[in-house]
This record gives sequence, structure tokens and C-alpha cells, in this order.
Amino acid sequence: PAAEGSLSGTRESLAPGPDAAAADELSSLGSDSEANGFAERRIDKFGFIVGSQGAEGALEEVPLEVLRQRESKWLDMLNNWDKWMAKKHKKIRLRCQKGIPPSLRGRAWQYLSGGKVKLQQNPGKFDELDMSPGDPKWLDVIERDLHRQFPFHEMFVSRGGHGQQDLFRVLKAYTLYRPEEGYCQAQAPIAAVLLMHMPAEQAFWCLVQICEKYLPGYYSEKLEAIQLDGEILFSLLQKVSPVAHKHLSRQKIDPLLYMTEWFMCAFARTLPWSSVLRVWDMFFCEGVKVIFRVGLVLLKHALGSPEKLKACQGQYETIEQLRSLSPKIMQEAFLVQEVVELPVTERQIEREHLIQLRRWQETRGELQCCSPPRLHGAKAIMEAEPGPRPTLQPSPSIRLPPDAPLPGSKGKPKPPKQIQKEKEQWKQAKASGQLDKPPTSGQAKVAAAAGDACPPQNVLLKDPAPQDSAPQDSACHHSQDSVHHHSQESLTSQESEDTY
Repeated sequence: PAAEGSLSGTRESLAPGPDAAAADELSSLGSDSEANGFAERRIDKFGFIVGSQGAEGALEEVPLEVLRQRESKWLDMLNNWDKWMAKKHKKIRLRCQKGIPPSLRGRAWQYLSGGKVKLQQNPGKFDELDMSPGDPKWLDVIERDLHRQFPFHEMFVSRGGHGQQDLFRVLKAYTLYRPEEGYCQAQAPIAAVLLMHMPAEQAFWCLVQICEKYLPGYYSEKLEAIQLDGEILFSLLQKVSPVAHKHLSRQKIDPLLYMTEWFMCAFARTLPWSSVLRVWDMFFCEGVKVIFRVGLVLLKHALGSPEKLKACQGQYETIEQLRSLSPKIMQEAFLVQEVVELPVTERQIEREHLIQLRRWQETRGELQCCSPPRLHGAKAIMEAEPGPRPTLQPSPSIRLPPDAPLPGSKGKPKPPKQIQKEKEQWKQAKASGQLDKPPTSGQAKVAAAAGDACPPQNVLLKDPAPQDSAPQDSACHHSQDSVHHHSQESLTSQESEDTY
């Protein structure tokens, strides 16, 4: 970590090495670096200043055509995520093992971790936490840790720059979201890695998922969960590499001395950056078993043979060997292949967890930290917290005007104005005593079916007037014109509604 104060003292350590010229071919100038006096240095494709520790390690270059094909496949998965998770989860796992395309990595991590669902379920929550003042006890500790997180990355190289500001916002919001847990220093590198790939709000919810679903209890005050996992790792090592297990037992080296930073930071401060990203791709998909597998692979290849143990005669030498691991075993292609092939399953981890928990209770009593159960990967998280599903609404293929009759009903519908007018005429005729008796239901149906304003022919009048064809025809024609007029009006309104 950089010393307290100005970053100017770190520039002497950035002198270009013998391979700096070759590395420069894959890099570009970083705007933040230029703004902070690093314009003469170049930035690699991950955002690290070339020649710094984060930029070390041989890169596994993916051909451009293969990368474009992977991007297309991942876009299809992300656009149909629920279907893929439900029916083709194995395919997602295989593609995570091959590596998520850099352009889609941040979005994929949000989907895999369930951070996107959390954000949808809590709209405005991060803004609310962000605007709150926070606990001064945690704010001081967080501020002191900001400059220690990836000081040679262009996002965090500047004191008070946008990267450090977002990191402060995310960590402060978590202390307000989980005040009983507060802040742990190992959360800072986790949040910093997330901020390299997504905005602050999305990074916050991914951090919440890591702390509550993937690694519950890791960042509690007593660190009981990490101690339990240390015992689980040591027990699994006996099956994976008996030589390394025997050596560590003989030297009486507690697992916490070498695995705490590995597990709590998810190897973000241990491995070369290209290996970190590949490990995180698999970690978000498959859960904590990937972290266990990486730890077991490193122990196996660092201490798993008599030749390698010749330089580890004592406890100090052994710990130094684990702190300065060989670049070969941390190289991206080698490490990922070993992790994928190592036969350590979720069931084995859970079985060992129960065994170690029982031993803990027998020797130390009950756990003080009551953390939620650990979920092994994206599928388990999705089943525990399914995303919001839109309700299905009926979408009829045939649209009718509001006053149209239902299918199967007889007769042509009348406009409401015409119906009201006929009712008024009928009331007036009945009140004046012109009708001998009300029409039968059959006659009313005939009149309604005909849609004609003329009175039925078989209705008897009290004082029948001489039949004059001209007035009757005139009345009927007038009625027909009225019907025709209303029909046109109805048609026009229907057409305008369909057009709308």
C-alpha cells in the first residue's frame, strides 16, 4: 500500500522494466493518469499503470473473432436471463469458466450475483443511504483506507478523485445498510473491483450480495465465519495434497496466517489481474467453492512436493513461500484449468462445514455471529430471491367498440342517443293514452331487432285515423334516415377508435 500522504513518492518505483516496451503495445494513455502527473506512463487494458504490480502476469489473448462470438452469445443470455438460468444453467457455467467478455463483465456480474434484482426491489434505497450523514466512527476508518485500494489503477491513483469518492460512497452506504456489521477493511478491495466494472449504485448491491449470500459472516466483528472456513480448507487439503497438509500440521501453522486475505478479498490482492477476473467470473456463477478450489490449488503447487519443501524448513519460510507464490501457478490459463478440474464439490464443503461447526461448539461454545446460510452460486441465489415477473395481461386480437354486443347476441346495436329518443317517444305515447296496451315481449324484440322507429303494425290504437300512406311513408323514411345517420355516426366513431 502507498504511504500516507502524497503519491509523488511512489513514482520512483514505476521505472520501466526490460519488458516494458512489449507491454506498452497493449496499453494506452489514461486520462486520470494524465491529470495526476502520470502522462509519461502508459495504462494497460485493465486500467493499471504499466510496470506496476497489478499489471504483471502473462495475458491470455483471445482472438478478436472468438471474442465477438462470445459477446453475441452473452448478449443473448443476458436478454433472456430467466430462461437460461432455468433451463441452461450448465451452459452459463461453462461460459463463465471460459471467461466473460470484458465489455459485458460488469452487467453479467450483476445478473449472476442477483444484484440487479436487489436494485429493482429497492428503488431509491442507495440514494437515500448516500444522502445520509453516516456514523463518524466508520467514516474516519473508511477515509484512511481509500488510498490503499489499488493505488496504481487509474481510477484510484488520485486522492479525492472520482474513484475514491465512489468507493467512499459505497462503503459508507453499506455501514448504514447493515449498521450491526459496520465496516471491515477487506470490503474495500471487493468494492473497488466492482467499481472498476459498474456504477456506484450497482456496485453497492453486488457488494451486499457478496457479504450476505456468497460470504456471509466474513466481515463480522469476530471473524468466526472465516475461521470456520479456514478449518474446512485445511481438512479438504488432506484429500487434495497430503504432503502439503502434513507439512503445515508439523509446522503448526494456523490457516488464518495464510488464507485470511485470500478468502476475504476473493484473491483480488493476491493473483495477477487477468487471473483475478477469471476467478471472479467463476465465483459469481458457482459460489464459494471456487474460492476453496483456488486456495487448494495454490497450496498444492506451492507445498505439495518434497522438492518445494526443501526451502520451507521453518514456519517463517513456509509463510513467506505462500506470500510470494510462483508466477507460474498463478498464471491465468494454468490456474483456471486446475480450478475447473479439482474435484471439490458444494456437498463436500457443506459436510465439512457441519463437522467443523460441531467441533467449534464442543471446544468454544456457540457462534456469536448468526449469519444467514451461505448460497452456492447464481442458481441458488435466483431460486431464493426470484426477480419480479411482469403480470400477464389479456391482449385480445379483435377489438370492439364499447357499445357493441358480445359475440352470439342477436341484432344490430343502436346508438345510445337513438335508444334514449325512442324511450322518450314511447313514454309520451303512453302518457297521452294513444297505446291500448304495452307490446308483448315478442313485439319488443322484433322492434329492437328491426332498429326502426315506426310503431309495430299490429299495435291497436284507440282512435284509428284513416290510413294515409303518404304521412306513414314520410315518417318511416324519416326514421330510416335517422337510423342511417346514427349508423354513419357509429361507424365514424368506431373507425376513429381503431385508428387511435
